[in-house]
Parts: sequence; C-alpha cells; structure tokens
Amino acid sequence: MEKLTVDGVFEAADRLRDLLPPTPAWSYPVLDAAVGSRTIVKHENVQPTGAFKVRGGLNLLATLSPEARAAGLITVSTGNHAQSLAYAAARSGVSATIVMPRSTPAGKVDAVRAWGARAVIEGADMAQAAEFAVGLAAREGLHFVNPGNTPAIVYGHGTVYLELLQAHPEIETLYLPVGSGSGLAGALLVRDALAPSTRVVGVQASGASAAYESWRTGTIQTVEAHTFAGGLATGTGFELPQSVMRDRLDDFLLVSDDDLRHGMSLMATAAHTLCEGAGAAGLAGALADPARPGIVGFAVTGGNACASEMAGLGRVAAGV
Repeated sequence: MEKLTVDGVFEAADRLRDLLPPTPAWSYPVLDAAVGSRTIVKHENVQPTGAFKVRGGLNLLATLSPEARAAGLITVSTGNHAQSLAYAAARSGVSATIVMPRSTPAGKVDAVRAWGARAVIEGADMAQAAEFAVGLAAREGLHFVNPGNTPAIVYGHGTVYLELLQAHPEIETLYLPVGSGSGLAGALLVRDALAPSTRVVGVQASGASAAYESWRTGTIQTVEAHTFAGGLATGTGFELPQSVMRDRLDDFLLVSDDDLRHGMSLMATAAHTLCEGAGAAGLAGALADPARPGIVGFAVTGGNACASEMAGLGRVAAGV
C-alpha cells in the first residue's frame, strides 16, 4: 500500500486551485459561548456538491490514467462521496456508476443522477453494496474506486485542513468527523508539516465505531453501523487512513446520535448553518471533550441533511 506524504496534499491543492475557491472560515460569538472556547468553523457545506468530498473526486479525476477514464468509474457510497465522484466525472467527461444501499435517502440518489451518473440501488447496507459494486466492476470492466483506500482522495480531502491551518495556525485542537477516515488522514499529514503542536481528535458516532475500533486495536475491524448520520455510517475500517492514524492521532471520541443532533441544532441557531449529522460531528466532539483548550477548529464537512434529519433537528430545537 502506498505510503502517504504531505507532498500529495500540496500537489492536490495546486490541482484544485483553479477548480474550487478556498472555503470561508468564521467564528461566531454565540457558538463560542456555547463551546466555552474560541471556535473557528470552516464551511465545506458551501462546496458545489454541499460537502468536502468534492475535493477528493476532483483530485482523483485529475490524476486518473487514460485507461481508467476510458473504462469508466464505479464506487459505493451513501451520499457525499457519490456526489463528489459524479460531479468530478461529469466535469471530466468520464462515465460514473454509483452503487448505493437501499437505505439511501431518495434525495441523495436524485442528486447523483442529476450530476449525470448512473445510480444502482443494491444491498441492505454499505458492506453489501460494496460487494455488489466490486462484482459489477469485474463484469462490466469498470475502474473501481475504493472510497477509503484511494490515495488521491485522501490527498484531496487533506486540502481542507491545509487551507484551514494556513489561515488559522492559532488553532490548538482540530476535531474531525470520521467515516472512512480519509479526511482525518489528510489532516494529520498537514498538521505534522504545518502545525505540529496542534492536537487532532477524531470523532465518530458511537453506533458506527468501526474506524475507532480499528484505531484502538491496531487491526481492521468490522462493526455494524447504526446511526442516522450517513456520512459516519461506515461498517469497516480502511487500511490506508488507519496507517496514518495509528501513530499520529492524539485522541478519538465517540459521540451519540443525540450529541450529533444537538450539534446540528446549535450550528443552525448559533452559526446560521444547516449541516448534516456528520457535518456536526466536529462540534459534537468539541462539546464532549473536557480537554479542549482555548482555540478549537472544525469543518462543517457537509450540509446535505435529508428530510428525516431536518425533522429531527426541529424536535431537538423544540426540546422534544
């Protein structure tokens, strides 16, 4: 497996410079008061697909071989990675197939098709969908893109934190949502190069703890995923990001679905921002961490809240 280096993140930033403008990072006084620390929020929810993962898709397409482009791409995803690859493939004139489990909200399937990709609905969960995608790739001669173990995707995702730490080197702790761990791995590469004193903390839903258990045990673990936050609902650890996380991650927190919903509600009321469950994980981690120092940072990694998430947000805001 390829050894990841920060040079890959810098090269990805060069490729993305003319494709995506830097996203804003703001502080909000009401949010600062709620967290008890100065809080810097990077808004990846304003990306064209509504999530940070578009960076990985665009970097992947920019580095793909002519043979893979001609074959067409296939991947598996419940939403944001799917839209990322669909968007990037459409921009590059490459065909894309996205396999999505049957539990995927209809709006996320519609979004993939709107970008011009073929959406195939198969499997009760991500594991079954992934197995089907690998088989379909073999049958149709498609180039399979592993959502967690593809270096170009990790490097693209790392550019979020390259921008954030270049603009705000004063951040003392970064809180990152963890699904596959691709964003966290990219952030660790950047942290080590630019801000070695910055503490990096992973945050995962307690009902979908595969990455946490893989990090804790040092071996790849498979755990059933039970969380409303689709961006965190990965059922297995991924070796490539884990290879970076093992020796570099400072801490890893598990938060409940109620914590995530509270984070969504607080972002909506204190930071004027609608985010999905995974997009609120950084805030949920900061609120759950008794060791947080004076200046914290996180990215709203996605704003693609489905109807059920938004309905739940209303109940939390009403105190129900």
